[in-house]
Amino acid sequence: MNLLIHLELFQRDLMRSYDTRRTLIKKFITFMAGFGLKGLGFTKGKEMKKIEHIITQGQKHWVGDGFHVQTMIHPSPGLYKFTNPFILLDYAQPKSFPPTEKRRGVGEHPHRGFETVTFAFEGEVEHRDSAGGGGVIKTGDVQWMTAASGLVHDEFHSTDFSKTGGLFEMVQLWVNLPKDKKMSSPRYQGVKNQDFPMIENEQTKIKVIAGEFEGKKGPCKTFTPINLYDIRQKSNDSMALTLKKDTNTLVLVRKGKVKIGNKTINQGELGILSKADEKLLMDLTKGSEILLLNGEPIDEPIVAYGPFVMNTKEEIAQAMEDYSNGKMGNL
Repeated sequence: MNLLIHLELFQRDLMRSYDTRRTLIKKFITFMAGFGLKGLGFTKGKEMKKIEHIITQGQKHWVGDGFHVQTMIHPSPGLYKFTNPFILLDYAQPKSFPPTEKRRGVGEHPHRGFETVTFAFEGEVEHRDSAGGGGVIKTGDVQWMTAASGLVHDEFHSTDFSKTGGLFEMVQLWVNLPKDKKMSSPRYQGVKNQDFPMIENEQTKIKVIAGEFEGKKGPCKTFTPINLYDIRQKSNDSMALTLKKDTNTLVLVRKGKVKIGNKTINQGELGILSKADEKLLMDLTKGSEILLLNGEPIDEPIVAYGPFVMNTKEEIAQAMEDYSNGKMGNL
């Protein structure tokens, strides 16, 4: 049977129920690989990415008095090989805050050797740092702060949000820097929701935050290859992605649930995927919202201590001394 007839039969079968369509799509991927159609992202003999670990919902803690978070990942010896270059991920699940005249958040504190990325899904965050960066990020916006050689900053709910109160949801991600960039100059990127490219069809809406997807490049600049996608699913369906081999991939499910292989990541959970393969097939339920993180590992030693992430203990000691001596500035 030729390719055209196969495609016609496949289109006819898609009119069946969702459960059948999920099976058909998986078969279709295998079928297309047999024809060697690389342009569709499927190549013969490629295995699918699978879930290595699922971080379930657990104990939460307060960062200051404005961010009630669960630390989903941190640089533990067993997991870091699967999460590198992503060091830490704090998820503040949706929480309602009453109006107040008080500034809720976390006061002045230092960082060196990495970047912090803040995703505002609901509410507003106000930032300022000793390198002159700062601003307010609102729902859908992203703030990317490169601490690098060192700075101090603070983070609070914005003045307007504090006065009105409301629903607050955010993610803060720590991204490692390679050794030769750790002492570069600090940088601040504040990107508004409307400035991100969107790729949308009847099933899915994808916001490209960093990296590239289907020719659309995200505006956030990175020091190493990183893809960050905010994915919103409109219907029960499957989607396939091609990600570079030997990169690490994390899937945070903010709403709904996502099935990869024979495992399911539920709402509020984080999936850590295998890195050896290129192909990722996800079954998403209607209304699912996920944050997909993909990055090339930085194959260097790492020493993390509090707000500093360097390559050696001596560099950590130097960071502490420099901060104590005011070399990271002040607000």
